[in-house]
Amino acid sequence: MRPMSFLLALLLLFSAALHSQDVIEEIVVIVNDDIITLSEYRAEYQANLQSLRAQLQGEEFNRQLEQMRKGLLNQMITDVLLFQEASKMEGLNVDEQIKLYIDNLKKENNIESDEEFIRILRQQGSDYDEWRAVLKKNMLKEAVVVTNVHQSIVIDEAEVVSYHKLHPEEFTEPPEYTLKCIIISSSSGSDEGVEAKKREISGKIAAGEDFGALASEYSDGPEKETNGDLGIFKKGELAKDLEGAVENLKEGEVTPWIQMRNVWYLLKLEEKKEARLKAFEEARKDIEQRIFAEKAQEKFEEFMKELREKSYIKILNPNPLDF
Repeated sequence: MRPMSFLLALLLLFSAALHSQDVIEEIVVIVNDDIITLSEYRAEYQANLQSLRAQLQGEEFNRQLEQMRKGLLNQMITDVLLFQEASKMEGLNVDEQIKLYIDNLKKENNIESDEEFIRILRQQGSDYDEWRAVLKKNMLKEAVVVTNVHQSIVIDEAEVVSYHKLHPEEFTEPPEYTLKCIIISSSSGSDEGVEAKKREISGKIAAGEDFGALASEYSDGPEKETNGDLGIFKKGELAKDLEGAVENLKEGEVTPWIQMRNVWYLLKLEEKKEARLKAFEEARKDIEQRIFAEKAQEKFEEFMKELREKSYIKILNPNPLDF
């Protein structure tokens, strides 16, 4: 551990003195010659919270939120350490990478000028200079990881071959179903009328009439416009009741009518592809990426452990959300 710098010792004394008066700012963690303040921690927490809310809900949201709460302070310390390492790397400059990244963003989103890009950011509640500063910090930290972790990783051919043999379940493509569908809404008429419509359709199918033509004539769903085409689904992507009815069909066969809530489904299996183990060459790139990710995580943890051991880290408030 490094000894505490004189500057940070003064900051600590100043912070302690403030507790006897009105608190202006609280230092949560000291990391070498840098600090993480309470306002910085809470701002980072809110940004992560908003991101989780935009992506998740229910049990998964609660699980991820708890993980984030437990790991956020440690992650912020890691970020500070990486940024400090970046400042020590001679000749490290990511300005050209930033320019290329922004140019690609503009191209992908059909943005003509820097002025338009800045205006769009502002409309989304982001200040361009602040956004660019965060991007630069992230790229600098990434450069540290690439230099100290990624560049040292070597993947042996024997590892790739062995991984493919030992983990066939990871490279087995699930069965795939191509389906047509007729949908009858229970609200499209009386119960007797719906049943009569179902019997009429079933009778015409039994008589050999074209399923797609019947879907165009009778279906209450959007597939009415596409001759009943529902799409291609891998095992696990369909609702359980529908998949259960489809998985034992032969190509060309039709399910019984299936009721789900206020809708009746009639499915026809157009094509079925059985589960298939990818050949080694097909899976090679994916395997290499997985092995690389595993090694990178292990080496990153080793690198951060060494970095922490030679750094001065003092946590003054381990529970910054308690107030």
